Amino acid sequence: MKIILKDGSVVESSFNDEQGKHAYRHTASHILAQAVKRLYPKTKLAIGPAIDEGFYYDFDTEVPFTVETLPTIEAEMQKIIKESIPLEQYTMPRDEAIKFMQSLNESYKVELIQDLPDGETLSFFKQGDFTDLCAGPHLKNTSVVKAFKLTSVAGAYWRGSEKNKMLTRIYGTAFPTRVELDEYLNRIEEAKKRDHRKLGKELGLFMMLDEGPGFPFFLPKGMILKNLLIDYWHQIHQREGYVEISTPIMLNRNLWETSGHWGHYKGNMYTTVIDEEDYAIKPMNCPGGLLVYKSEMHSYKDLPIRMGELGLVHRHEKSGALHGLMRVRCFTQDDAHIYMTEDQITDEIKGVVRLIDEVYSMFGFKYHVELSTMPEDHMGSDEDWEHATNSLKKALDELKLDYKINEGDGAFYGPKIDFHLEDSIGRTWQCGTIQLDFQLPLRFEAEYTGADGEKHRPIMIHRVVFGSIERFIGILTEHFAGKFPLWLSPLQVKVLPISDKVNEYATSVLNALKTAGIRCEMDIRSEKIGYKIREAQLQKIPYMLVIGVKEEEEKTISVRSRDEGDKGSMQIVDFINELIEKIKNKK
Repeated sequence: MKIILKDGSVVESSFNDEQGKHAYRHTASHILAQAVKRLYPKTKLAIGPAIDEGFYYDFDTEVPFTVETLPTIEAEMQKIIKESIPLEQYTMPRDEAIKFMQSLNESYKVELIQDLPDGETLSFFKQGDFTDLCAGPHLKNTSVVKAFKLTSVAGAYWRGSEKNKMLTRIYGTAFPTRVELDEYLNRIEEAKKRDHRKLGKELGLFMMLDEGPGFPFFLPKGMILKNLLIDYWHQIHQREGYVEISTPIMLNRNLWETSGHWGHYKGNMYTTVIDEEDYAIKPMNCPGGLLVYKSEMHSYKDLPIRMGELGLVHRHEKSGALHGLMRVRCFTQDDAHIYMTEDQITDEIKGVVRLIDEVYSMFGFKYHVELSTMPEDHMGSDEDWEHATNSLKKALDELKLDYKINEGDGAFYGPKIDFHLEDSIGRTWQCGTIQLDFQLPLRFEAEYTGADGEKHRPIMIHRVVFGSIERFIGILTEHFAGKFPLWLSPLQVKVLPISDKVNEYATSVLNALKTAGIRCEMDIRSEKIGYKIREAQLQKIPYMLVIGVKEEEEKTISVRSRDEGDKGSMQIVDFINELIEKIKNKK
């Protein structure tokens, strides 16, 4: 398919290319805007970009748009597609563009243009009776859009600020074929069933309350799950030679000025005043970790030093961005900082990559890797950044890992490698990260004594595996649809006596399971066994042990597996040994 770029040139592209996919969905967003303007002429336009899974457009409208409005808009969009309207790109000087948008009563577009420098030449795209301020790219004709769907309606503050007016955002998606669209919509429906917020409530894992928006409350079963992940984290980090530390949750302004967070990150930090001095709750663990490193002298023989910290951090997120455990205001970061010499960089990065690969593979995740380079707002010289970026590239190349360059998306203190997980229904999540930092050791004057007897500056790696433990739990919940692997299930076995007559024997089975370290409960309610089984299935418990008079007489158990169905009669000792082996191997 042919697409038009910002400069008016036309190139050949495919929906499988990022540029082609962007143009396809961006054109769909313009078709949406054109349809809305035809149906509701007084509506004012804001912005309408293509996004990862589709597109959206923000509107200021007197008519309240709801889900019920979408079919009407879709029908008008279909007309525009059938009209086979060509798209044309042209430019206009800034002052002329302001007058043009004022004539259309498009105040939001006027505001966007006024924010641009004098003398700027602006790009516009025209399709029939509709013209929009836009840099493109776009398809050459509306008829190329073959399959689309408007998926939802939401509120969105103009320019993302709560101080501005709330607009109406219509989301949609578009694909080259109906088959691809239907596959996507089916995946979305499956995602709704797997929503960790819904499952978290049903399975008793966590809750979110109005008393603390963005601050999760973990319930007993959720704490079991969280602690199992933490135990696993401890095991693999001890094996890999990490030491563990814990640093204060609140430190003074001087520290955050030294680290650069006060100047580069203050808008995301919670601050307070203690004894007439400014303090901040930590949004990151690294500055405290550097103070631990500096608390004693180090030799080159000590390096690398691998310090891990499961630190509770707080970051201010806008209320509209909060989303269950996926986007919260406080979370446990499974941090580690590695202090090393320059010639140790490649080996240490490779070691971290291998560790992350081991963890993700165990949970059944595929992943892809992105290398993020120097952002506009950064600390340090271009030479340091180039050296750090090349070091990351070298490690990835030696590991023969494919990766994508993500220009300008590094942390303000260094480039980074990001790991994007793919879950069981094809969605991607950014979790693990490796950041190479030449700047913080310099700012904190961290040192070690080299083989030459002189003082040298260590180089620092920041890295996480889970990322946020809370977010990782949310991802796991959706990945497994709440059916956690046996070793990770908060409740592993439910004992289901058929009647009160066998409660004594059922209790002995329960005690044998507990003695073996199996997490188990017994349902002694006066309910029919079919009801008890259905309840246990809804709780997604891996094993149910049905016990009746026959089992009591034979000193056996009747085993039902969540994943394999009815497994028949077993000796309790054999069942326990089988579970212990599976738990040990984390199957």
